[in-house]
Amino acid sequence: MATVQTVLRKKVNAQNLYPITIRIIKDRKTSFISIGQHIALKFWDEQNKKVKKSHPNATRINRLILKKLSEVNDKLLEAEINEEFVSASQVRANVKGKNKIDFFRLAELHLENLKKAEKHSQYLTQKGRVTKFKEFVGKDKLNFKEITVFLLKNFEGYLLNQKKRKPRTAVNYMIMIRKIYNLAISEGLAENSNYPFGKGKIQIRIPESDKVGLSIEEVKKLETAKDLSFAQQDAVNVWLTSFYFAGIRVSDMLQLRKSDFKDGRLLYRMNKNQKVVSLKVPRKAEIILDLYNKPGIGNHDLIFPYLRGTNFNDSKELLTRIKTVTRNLNRRLELVAKELKIDKKLSMHIARHTFGNISGDKIPIQMLQKLYRHSSITTTIAYQSSFLKKDTDDALDSVVNF
Repeated sequence: MATVQTVLRKKVNAQNLYPITIRIIKDRKTSFISIGQHIALKFWDEQNKKVKKSHPNATRINRLILKKLSEVNDKLLEAEINEEFVSASQVRANVKGKNKIDFFRLAELHLENLKKAEKHSQYLTQKGRVTKFKEFVGKDKLNFKEITVFLLKNFEGYLLNQKKRKPRTAVNYMIMIRKIYNLAISEGLAENSNYPFGKGKIQIRIPESDKVGLSIEEVKKLETAKDLSFAQQDAVNVWLTSFYFAGIRVSDMLQLRKSDFKDGRLLYRMNKNQKVVSLKVPRKAEIILDLYNKPGIGNHDLIFPYLRGTNFNDSKELLTRIKTVTRNLNRRLELVAKELKIDKKLSMHIARHTFGNISGDKIPIQMLQKLYRHSSITTTIAYQSSFLKKDTDDALDSVVNF
């Protein structure tokens, strides 16, 4: 004989909410099945074993409780009819086996795939976003039908207003949720009819970012800077080298080896999109590179010393080390900017923006696409739009200068 009862387990989560469970006692052994819902203690009707009407989702949760109770009793009844022995844990396993994969479980599988593919940067970033979404929802299980336009709008407002995140950050969260929802549809785990994205629903628009680059005069300040510490001068050298090569990303800069330079050209494969790059070594870059081409440096040794001793076969270790070095470089560049009275946030990434700012209207867009190593010219046009000011300036002057 078995007893089945709904109970609110006294096992509080990080949000001080308690899980609603179905308790099965059979042959003096107990097993619990979570229904995937957590509530505050004040909303639980202990006498009637259900959620109080004062809870905003009382009706829906109580229906879910009845459904789960029915599933458990059906399994027990089926075992009785067939004269089969079934334990409390077996009933629990059978009932849980009927449940479809929910959003957070599919998100876990997605994260596991990123980890197996050694895409550690994406893994860590998206794991953080999934965790933040779970904190907002306040429960460990979220069916795809529950991901409504209303829920996503509230989540967006939560990110922008309570967490003070930037609009682009909020967009990144929506892109992550949409990606997992699309995966669910492709796997038959969710219905198109409930899809919360698209026209008249949640439309993802990437906001324009304000890209600020240094001026020629400010770059000259870096080129002629004196009395910097060794660490600061090294940071400036890395920054200038990146700028001289049309804004090579810092992760690629730190991994440049002596063997990447042949016959006065830089030849390397970009980590981001695996594109092969071939660029002439400008004279200014050559002067800096000669400073690091010391006796004893082997052909396959790193140009800049920051990643020496790193296990390049361990992608997670490499990513962690690159992030640490980049953070240190940016801190030193901030100090340099303050000392040189450059009233802009100086970082490694701004070297790319600086090239775009100075190139302006001087270089055809097709050539800029090659220099930036963009896969699509549309990307180049969108990127460069922040720096193309001549046409708008001339148009403005033509109207107001009368």
